[in-house]
Amino acid sequence: MRVEIWGDVVCPWCYIGTARFDKALAGFAHRDQVEVIHRSFELDPARDKTHVEPVHKMLADKFGPQGPGMDRQVATTAAREGLAYRTDRQVGSTLDAHRLLHLAKAHGRQHQLLNLLFEANFAQARTIFTSDALLGLAQAAELDADEARRVLDDPDAYLDAVRADEQQAARLGAPGVPFFVIDQRYALSGGQPTEAFAQALHTAWTQRPPAQTASAGAVCGPDGACAVPPSEP
Repeated sequence: MRVEIWGDVVCPWCYIGTARFDKALAGFAHRDQVEVIHRSFELDPARDKTHVEPVHKMLADKFGPQGPGMDRQVATTAAREGLAYRTDRQVGSTLDAHRLLHLAKAHGRQHQLLNLLFEANFAQARTIFTSDALLGLAQAAELDADEARRVLDDPDAYLDAVRADEQQAARLGAPGVPFFVIDQRYALSGGQPTEAFAQALHTAWTQRPPAQTASAGAVCGPDGACAVPPSEP
């Protein structure tokens, strides 16, 4: 059974939602028969690669004085999940990170690299927006340094794969990320509770009628909004 997860490496709800999904998968009886694929989705595909700025500034520019408070609310939710979360991190273009994730997928190291990117960005507030930083993370994920450098130096490497993922998300009507598709039939949108992911895995495995897309979970939209919904504890 295949699970496809669309997300961005700077998306707070992707960080939280992926952790919740991983917990559900760890408790799933048939986890060894589940293939997980991470798909590309840039929250800000138009961002210039040289434009890196503090997250609190980006949020304040978009949403006014209340913007940084939105991130602090998400930090509280992350802490409840046992996830480290720094609000003093930066934000920049994630295109190169996504291209590198496709290289990692080709070598069976995609999940490892994604977790390292999440940890560097959210838990440690380290930059993931330079070639040197990405190369270091690629090596930590046990990718060949020379091959990773070639991908980073060639702006067209895996670009088609990134764009194909994003186009597929649009065709599926993904309202934001994270967006989960299980067995090509069951869709969940947002940082759902662990229990919701566990139920979806069970439903897909037992081949029940296709479920409707669940849209009540928290998502990060293309405008950068990552607020905690009223239903989120």
